[in-house]
Amino acid sequence: MPDTETSAAEMAAHRANNTVPTDAEMAAFNKMIIDDFRANNGKVTVDPFKGAPLVLVHHVGAKSGKERIAPLAYDIDGDNVIIIASKGGTPENPAWFHNLVANPDTKIELGPDVIEVTAEPLTEGEERARLYQQMADKMPNFHEYQKNTDRLIPVVVLHRK
Repeated sequence: MPDTETSAAEMAAHRANNTVPTDAEMAAFNKMIIDDFRANNGKVTVDPFKGAPLVLVHHVGAKSGKERIAPLAYDIDGDNVIIIASKGGTPENPAWFHNLVANPDTKIELGPDVIEVTAEPLTEGEERARLYQQMADKMPNFHEYQKNTDRLIPVVVLHRK
């Protein structure tokens, strides 16, 4: 398992310097978060996500067909789990978003539970705006991410099956 202090420090340095981590740095960081999530029954105990509401979203590569897992912040709306495809406010959507568009039937790990879901991307409209606002009001970094990009950041509704 990667050194949690090093991984967290590397990510903090990227945020402070407004730089993008390498693919290898992101993979190591995500593995650390996923391992911690699973070791602690769905709770994250390491910075910078200590205590944050995180869900593990399984997704299948649109081109590769490989299964991947993304640890993401989430919110609940009724019976649905809501995630935001912010990628920190970069100009492009995250790879997991494209994968869920191509392969919407998947599963998530929410706390200790594995739940089958269908992903519904919302790229415009009142429902997208409402859900984005709801989550950003709880996690203000999402307000900042939208300010940092010209794209309208999509919301993904994960409907339980």
